[in-house]
Amino acid sequence: MNPANLLLILSDEHNPRVLGAGGHETIRTPNLDRLAARGARFTSAYCNSPICVPSRAALATGRYVHQIRFWDNGIPYDGSVPSWHHRLRGAGHEVTAIGKLHFRSADDDNGFTEEVMPLHVVDGIGDPLGWLRDPLPVRKAALRLANDAGPGNSSYQDYDDNITAAAVDWLKARAAGPNQRNGGGKPWVLFVSLVCPHFPLIARPEWYDRYPEESLPRPALYDAGEREPDHPYIAAIRECQIYDKGFDETKLRRALAAYFGLVSFVDHNVGRLLDALAAVGLADTTRVLYSSDHGDNLGTRRLWGKSTMYEESAGVPMIFAGPDIPQGFVCRAPVSLVDVFPTVTDCVGLPPHADDRDLPGAPLIDVVRGTALRRTMLCEYHAAGAAAGAFLIRKGPFKYVCYVGMPPQLFDLDADPQETRDLARDPGYRALVADCDRELRRVVDPEKADALARADQAARIAAMGGREAILARGSFGYSPTPGTKPVYN
Repeated sequence: MNPANLLLILSDEHNPRVLGAGGHETIRTPNLDRLAARGARFTSAYCNSPICVPSRAALATGRYVHQIRFWDNGIPYDGSVPSWHHRLRGAGHEVTAIGKLHFRSADDDNGFTEEVMPLHVVDGIGDPLGWLRDPLPVRKAALRLANDAGPGNSSYQDYDDNITAAAVDWLKARAAGPNQRNGGGKPWVLFVSLVCPHFPLIARPEWYDRYPEESLPRPALYDAGEREPDHPYIAAIRECQIYDKGFDETKLRRALAAYFGLVSFVDHNVGRLLDALAAVGLADTTRVLYSSDHGDNLGTRRLWGKSTMYEESAGVPMIFAGPDIPQGFVCRAPVSLVDVFPTVTDCVGLPPHADDRDLPGAPLIDVVRGTALRRTMLCEYHAAGAAAGAFLIRKGPFKYVCYVGMPPQLFDLDADPQETRDLARDPGYRALVADCDRELRRVVDPEKADALARADQAARIAAMGGREAILARGSFGYSPTPGTKPVYN
């Protein structure tokens, strides 16, 4: 690609199915839809770990979680592994972050030219409860999800308003700078990281009321008899992350209306950013990449939050638009957040650093053009609620999930997009399961990675005074915005 500026917009916990351009019949996302119409939309995009901290560490470093060992929400990125922010700043590009980063601290050198009102993990520690995996604890704070759901304001919505306003001001300032309108100078990258639609599931009435509770479709596979028999990994998640135990029919409807409202609120802020680009004359020299750090189960199978390898949780929306990107293109090739690193450097015209030539990702434009080298897309999970290390790869339409010490899963996403038939249980697919397992093991040794994660977590548990000390500390439902305190259960 020809060098250009990049506006990278990241939301938090956006279920990839909840997107108008993707065919969702209820959600209204006109700004994301128009972005998709003038660019490429990736229908098989994944995070690299379905929880905030490791996912964001993988996005920053372009490396898989088992390579960088930021396993969970209590082991945050600390700037020690080179990021694309470091590479750009080191080459003289301006690279600014506005909003949620969920790294260890702003006191670390995270690689940005500037961090504007960053949200980092609580007290530089985050959530130690996620280290406790044998046995899994009961996360009582999860019950707040249902109890909080409904119309109203929240600190997260206020934070996103402030993030968006700061980003608009930043764009205005850059447009007024020397040579920006005609593309002179080194391209910049602006990373705008919104926190919605992450829970609490509270949406202002102007967004909530767009989705009348009585008109909303029930989550897929929600009612008894619809779900396939539970996998032991999923059964363990249910008993640890007890979100669904707080729901009744009324709270279910409120939660869905609030989530849809929050997605429309995110879309509104994306529109403010796109309009600002156009208003200041930067649209023709700036590419836009939109994605999310992970998805949200959103009641499907009576699961909420993330932490599973189902499409709703491990999948993310991804849209790339701007100069040199084909318009209205739908790309079905699997991609993931580690592809952001080479995409960013390619976008601004920065040659790969010698130490980055082994990165597992590829520039998204190469994926769109079909010139990307063959690679295996990997998502893995070692965090809150994980009774076993979990690893996901795609092989054509098939999705293979390996759980250390538990039976694997295999789904044909073309024939069974809701993942209701586990083909790994079918003797006729035994050879394909074995083939998928071999491909996974060319990327990672699951047992070795699982043991390493548990060892790192055990060392942290000991350093913090043991299991009982961590349980006594308790848990909080979500990270507080800058200047506020977490609410423990």
